[in-house]
Amino acid sequence: MGFPSTPNLKLEPRPRTRRLLRCALSSEPVQPPMTVSITGATGFIGRRLVHKLLSDDHKVCILTRSASKAASVFPASTYPGLTIAQQGDWEACVRGSTAVVNLAGMPISTRWSPEIKQEIKQSRVNVTSKVVKYINHAGNADTRPSVFVSATAIGYYGTSEIHSFDESSPSGNDYLAEVCREWEATACQVNQEDVRLVLLRIGVVLGKDGGALAKMIPLFMMFAGGPLGTGRQWFSWIHLDDLVNLIYESLTNPTYKGVINGTAPNPVRLSELCERLGRIVGRPSWLPVPGFALKAVLGEGASVVLEGQKVVPAKAKDLGFSYRYPYVEDALKAIARDL
Repeated sequence: MGFPSTPNLKLEPRPRTRRLLRCALSSEPVQPPMTVSITGATGFIGRRLVHKLLSDDHKVCILTRSASKAASVFPASTYPGLTIAQQGDWEACVRGSTAVVNLAGMPISTRWSPEIKQEIKQSRVNVTSKVVKYINHAGNADTRPSVFVSATAIGYYGTSEIHSFDESSPSGNDYLAEVCREWEATACQVNQEDVRLVLLRIGVVLGKDGGALAKMIPLFMMFAGGPLGTGRQWFSWIHLDDLVNLIYESLTNPTYKGVINGTAPNPVRLSELCERLGRIVGRPSWLPVPGFALKAVLGEGASVVLEGQKVVPAKAKDLGFSYRYPYVEDALKAIARDL
């Protein structure tokens, strides 16, 4: 089918000492090649991260439940430096990796039945638990992955129209906050004496091939665009390229550790986002979607779009992370150029 046969998967522990020695002897700082295992690699964020890692000559092992789906997204002829591992081979991949990135999780933009709510939580917690177990069992400090970057979400903070949240803010008390607390607590079970843990609380990711804009732009192009609900809810966003660069920096920079908000430094109200998007694509933002209509379609899940939070990336700014798109208008213009 065009992807490596997983039963023959053989990943040798990477020669970390040799790589560090090579860097030490170099006159300039060199990023040693990494082998990175990734869950959720076929998703919106994961696909772009895989592209970046491979373009920088790193190796990637995709941890997937469906090798056929992964192979359709990443055909072997185009991605020769990539290994696809089904669940039975995840442990071998993790053991042979320099770092692990955990992006797995069921999408939340759907109607929340009790069963769906359980799946939203378990799809995150169960995969994270499995990855943590494999990291902790991957031998000693010289052989196990040295970095674990695990996604979480700004839903951790709950919602508010008036308060601003940074990494020091307490958790909210709604369903998504509960999911994020359990998700993060599971990731924190990794052996942090030997493994540098980064928890990325990710905001709304903007890009043309997925996320919120993939649903909004077609509506605007049909002259049916407008804010959801009141439009006053805060929209804490980040351009896909900036998020991927933040993940990459978390993998390679030892000063990145603990909780880091994966958002741009300038959140906006949803009405402002829609107004700017309409102007950029040459369409009016004139047709608001009433909150009651969204609740009728999505039920409790409507809270994801009707309620927001103003989240600022204090930690990323303190670390000196450089945003390519700090302002939403620049991000939207860059995305619109690719339409």
